[in-house]
Amino acid sequence: MSASSPNFLESSPALGVDDIASLCDGRVAGGSEVVISALCSMEHPKAGALAFAQPKAKDADLARLSMVGAILCVEADLDRMPAEPAKIVVDKPHRAFASIGRHLFPASLGPSPVSLSDGASDRFPDARVSTLAEIEDGAVIGPGAVIGDHAAVGRGSMIGANAVIADSTQIGRDCRIGANAVLQYALVGNRVIIHGGAQIGQDGFGFVPGDGALERVPQLGRVIIQDGVEIGSNATIDRGALDDTVIGEGTKIDNLVQIAHNVRIGRHCVIAAQSGVSGSVVIGDGCMLGGGVGIADHVTIGSGVQIGAASGVMHDIPDGERWVGSPAMPVKQFFRQVAALRKLSATDKKRKNSD
Repeated sequence: MSASSPNFLESSPALGVDDIASLCDGRVAGGSEVVISALCSMEHPKAGALAFAQPKAKDADLARLSMVGAILCVEADLDRMPAEPAKIVVDKPHRAFASIGRHLFPASLGPSPVSLSDGASDRFPDARVSTLAEIEDGAVIGPGAVIGDHAAVGRGSMIGANAVIADSTQIGRDCRIGANAVLQYALVGNRVIIHGGAQIGQDGFGFVPGDGALERVPQLGRVIIQDGVEIGSNATIDRGALDDTVIGEGTKIDNLVQIAHNVRIGRHCVIAAQSGVSGSVVIGDGCMLGGGVGIADHVTIGSGVQIGAASGVMHDIPDGERWVGSPAMPVKQFFRQVAALRKLSATDKKRKNSD
């Protein structure tokens, strides 16, 4: 093992402050000669790095940024910034910070690739690729990966070590499939990221009572994953029973999320870790589910809905509403109930003390 810690991600290329300002539609306030090749947090500032100052941050936190190379900040906080580093004034510093990070560190945007010192590149010698598979030029097939009959992998996509792309499964272009992921009965669009250990297209949980036993219901649908989707490590997405399971364009699914058969998720949704979406649920566009949310089967969630962490949803939710609790309810109703319970508890305590 090397005596020094490895530098997993190097910026490519370094950027001057003026270049950074151009990337995020900002303006530079002093120090335009600085070159940035690293990012850092407010909590752990680094010399020469770029940090973003959270709007309305405490003065003590801002003072720590005097050592960094440049600071992203909003106009209203400019006068509160340390004098020395260059300032880049933007409307939304966190969003600008993320955009700059993607530009500086493109290799961070998906599962880590595997390289071998013998110069193997596009296809590792121990990958097993069917002669009936269609692999476009520029696709990388990692060590131990298996690509089945009539499967397809598009140009610029990377299939990680020991991943399985089963028969007839289609992977679009510029995708990154992590190590040990398994994809079957699936059609995957372009620019999709599926992290290591994810399981896509396995049987849905379908059984019917028989003569003293449960009998399996054939799962005949597919999983359709549209462009720009990201699926976290060890997430599971069941294929449909008759209709397809669909994950809409740009949706982001965290680690350890279960999506059951026939679920249809809209565009640009966010689903946090350990959430479970039961069969035949429909989720509209732009929804946000906190960690540990559970949704009962056949529920319809409207577009723009926000559901708080650990909520249990058993009823349809109209567009644009915010629900929380278990059972979940509109957030105002939930807090009215909490306030009422506190009032009852205080009254009961007061009565007991008077006795």
